[in-house]
Amino acid sequence: MKQQNYENHSKIDPVYHYGIALLTVFILILSITFFVKNVGTETLLSFIVLLAAVTFVLIVAKLRLYALQLQDRVIRNEENFRHYRLTGKALDGGLTVKQVVALRFAPDEEFPGLVERAITENLSPKDIKKAVQNWRGDHHRV
Repeated sequence: MKQQNYENHSKIDPVYHYGIALLTVFILILSITFFVKNVGTETLLSFIVLLAAVTFVLIVAKLRLYALQLQDRVIRNEENFRHYRLTGKALDGGLTVKQVVALRFAPDEEFPGLVERAITENLSPKDIKKAVQNWRGDHHRV
């Protein structure tokens, strides 16, 4: 796998981002067009098509959010265990989930110190990622 760093760590899933997401937008546009053209003659059908398309968009969005929330929970637990393994203490409860998710890129040598910096300086996830010296790739997140 390609060496991961701050500049290239975001991941695009072609099936989701270029397939499902674009098709969903296309379906929504077509349903709005159908609604505008047919609302006077086929009012009920126009509403049904539009509501179905909006429902589909919401389902696609929520499924993506559920997957990301689950991944965040798993990462939070993994990083909490890693911090415990390295320091004998659980992660500080003051860290946000997004901060913990950003800390996953720090190698074991940098992790405890970066955790302390994140707490004391209230580093943003972006600042945490930029502070990592030797990037530890995460090739499993989608």
